Formats: sequence, structure tokens, C-alpha cells
Amino acid sequence: MADHIVLTSHPRNARRAGSYFDIRWGAQNAVERGPLIASLTDPSQRNVIGTHAGAYAVYRALAVASGQLQRDHKPDLTNTAPAAPVGPHPQWGDAARIVSLDPWGHLVADVFAHEIAAGADIRPTIAITKAHINMPELKAAIEAGRLAPDGELLEANGDVRVTKAAIDPVWYLPGLAERFGVKETVLRRALFEQTAGMFPELVTRSDLKVFLPPIGGMTLYLFGDVTQLGRPGTRVACRLHDECNGSDVFGSDICTCRPYLAHGIEVCIEMAQQGGVGLVIYNRKEGRALGEVTKFLVYNARKRQAGGDRAETYFARTECVAGVQDMRFQQLMPDVFHWLGITKIDRWASMSDMKHGALVEAGIEVVERVPIPDQLIPADARVEMDAKRAAGYFSNYLPDEMELAEAKGRGLDQ
Repeated sequence: MADHIVLTSHPRNARRAGSYFDIRWGAQNAVERGPLIASLTDPSQRNVIGTHAGAYAVYRALAVASGQLQRDHKPDLTNTAPAAPVGPHPQWGDAARIVSLDPWGHLVADVFAHEIAAGADIRPTIAITKAHINMPELKAAIEAGRLAPDGELLEANGDVRVTKAAIDPVWYLPGLAERFGVKETVLRRALFEQTAGMFPELVTRSDLKVFLPPIGGMTLYLFGDVTQLGRPGTRVACRLHDECNGSDVFGSDICTCRPYLAHGIEVCIEMAQQGGVGLVIYNRKEGRALGEVTKFLVYNARKRQAGGDRAETYFARTECVAGVQDMRFQQLMPDVFHWLGITKIDRWASMSDMKHGALVEAGIEVVERVPIPDQLIPADARVEMDAKRAAGYFSNYLPDEMELAEAKGRGLDQ
């Protein structure tokens, strides 16, 4: 099997400079930008660091090792085109606006069909489909009269029609370094060292500017007509949600994650029914991107300390275990809004000042910030809310009179 492997960590084994597959990040169209190729079937074509599928690439390796997958398999992309159009938007041609995803990632099967047919291993990094979702909280909102089924977007049983987009991370290293205010060489060295040298090209191939990191991506749930995004006058509601498996899936009551997610979806449905677009962004950043093992260790440390779980030691116990309070790094978060062409969010279902600040700094206007209704906060999550308020996570925790009146009108003040 060794004869299939060609190392690309040194220029002598690399593709020829100036080839068709050079990447021009920030170009005005996909052809000028060039395809991103993380080919394992023909290393001479590679023009990015890393490989497709993020963390799931390890499972692909197991499938190859066990003989269940041919190492030279190429996907058949017939009939995989996006189920709904997204873009292009002017922001796609701005190299500084989008640095953490490929804005053309859902279009490669069409744009580069000729190159794929000729043997180039070019793969999508974004997929867009349509589906139905349903949560018990939506049925409860219907029964309480806060949501009204319309037979189009929302059914009486709580089914909601959505457009879904899955996005794998694609990092443009010069832009990423600039976003964090560090030198590109410093960023590359840290990525190389903190992955135990997994990607030698980070430090040996300065000519390769794009990296496919082995991390989870994001999923978008869009409510309403997605073709209205990017158009003047389109009202947008959004919930930006970072993964919390314990709460989101299993209903753990130690945090507000699932209640706020469900409330955010309700806000998005309302906006779509009013002719706007609702958007839920679900990021794979479990435990503030510290991971679930660290998260559970912190739970134990908080609850076993003298005096029990307390707001004043909430973040201190996190730092004792993880060394930091939070590693979600909202600097990259606005990229997905630029991809969707969004310049203004009318209803923002989030209380996080960090998220709000990152959006505003990126030039995205936030009209109204929607806090989680107090009665949706589980009793065991009060410590979290008190700690975040004290730490400055959100400055507008208490809703103003207009928000209270609006909540009362929707039956959420009970």
C-alpha cells in the first residue's frame, strides 16, 4: 500500500506552481477563485492542507483499513445539487469578510463539472437540503396560542418545513490570522504544535493558504423563503446556538440551552410567517468549545466544592479545569451571515454580548435583542444565568417595557 502514498509536506513533491488549481481567495466568482482540492487519490493536485470531512476523516481511515472503503473512492455527485439557492452575494468576493468557510462550497459540482469529469477530486464543503423538524415545545406553543399553524410553514401537529445547510469549516489562514490579530507564522506554528504535528504542511508549505481543520462545522435551519436573504427590506430573525448535547437532546436542566433553542425557533417561525426569514445556526462547539469531557469535569468540580454550586465560582471552576472560560472565539462567527448576504438582524434571540459585539464589529446591524423568557429558565440553571450576568456575558438581561409588553402579548410573561 505504500506505493499509493506521496508525501506533500515538501515542495519537491507538490503540484506545479501557477497551475489551474491555484487558489485566489476573495475572487469574484468560483472559477477565478479556483477549486479547493484535498485529494487523497492524487496528491499532486492538492492545494489545501488537511482533508475533507473534518473529524470524521478518522472514521474514513478505519473504513479503508478494515477494507470496507476503497482508498481511491470518489463521490458520485449526481443529483446532489442544493435543494434551494443561496447566493452569490457581494460579500463572497471580499477576502476579509469570509475566512472560515468556502462561500462557493455548495456549487462546486456544477461550476467544476468539467474538471471533475476529467479526474479532479473536487468535493463540496456545503450541502443544502429540505426537511421537516418537530419539537414538543412547538406543539406546546401552538396549544398556548403563541404560534398558529398555516398549513404551509407550520402544521397543526408541530411539523415545520425548513431548508437545512451543513457547512464544513474551511480556513483561509492569512485572513484567519488577521482576524485574530496574530502573524500567520504564529498561527501556523500553534496549529501544528497543538495537533501534535498532524499537519506538517502548516509549517513546511507556506504556499498553501487554505486549511481544512479536523473539527465540527455548523448546521443552518432556515424558515421561510431563503431567496429573500440579502434583499433590502427582508426582515430576519436569528438564534445562534452552540451545541449542548445534554440539554439540546436529553433535556438536562443545568443550563438554558434547549429552552432558548426552542424559543429561538419559535421566534424564527413567527418571522417567517410575517414574510421574513428565520435562521437558526447550530455550531458544533460543545461546552463552549472545551468539549464534553471537560464540561462534565467542571460540573463535578462546581457541585462538589464547599458551599455547593455558586454563581461567584462558576467560571473559576471552569478555568481551573480548562485554563480558560470560553474557547468559542466569536471572531469567526459573522462569516456565515456574510455568506447568506445578511446585513441586518431584526430579532436576535441571544443575550450574549460577545456574540452581539462580534456581529456589530463585522458591520451587521442588530435591531432587537430577544432574551429568554424568565419562566423558561430551569431551576438548576439559575446559577448559570447569575454567573453570566455577573461576568458581563449579557448587559440587557432584564427586558425593557416594550419587550415585556410584546412578551405579554405572546403569552410568554406567565
